[in-house]
Amino acid sequence: MLDHVGGLSRHHTPESLRALLLARSTRRPDGCLIVQGYGTRRGIHQKIAGRAWAHIVAYAVFVGEIDPDLEVDHTCGAKDCVEPTHLRQVSHADNCRSRVPAPTCRNGHEREIDPSTGRLRRQCRACNAEAQRRWRARQADERSASLTPAGLAASKARRDAVERR
Repeated sequence: MLDHVGGLSRHHTPESLRALLLARSTRRPDGCLIVQGYGTRRGIHQKIAGRAWAHIVAYAVFVGEIDPDLEVDHTCGAKDCVEPTHLRQVSHADNCRSRVPAPTCRNGHEREIDPSTGRLRRQCRACNAEAQRRWRARQADERSASLTPAGLAASKARRDAVERR
């Protein structure tokens, strides 16, 4: 039953895993059973009982045998939910199709729709512009530092070292 669960510690049995999952989980009003694994952040997959993903372990011990060709998907959308009725096995393609992209980037900017594809852009334009601004400032600082007497001497020493090789 637990043969296809990767990263699972060998000393666990299905009964001990059920007890561990239930002890580390809390029930939300919407019906999700949220597990607190080794990570401290919510909203990400949680690991439990070694290096095994909690939702895969929950599927194996509460629902049944895992097909190694399929992935365990959350129907509720909560990545740290281990409620057996919210888990299902689907193909990788179906799992990718069912994902809903986040409406904002990691810095909170609204994501734009790409006119060529009609989908949300993968890169945030505001974050990209800010990264380019920081890069240009860094390059300008390096150029100005290289024009000081100490910077000129260091660059001459580097050129001399290259010529000696």
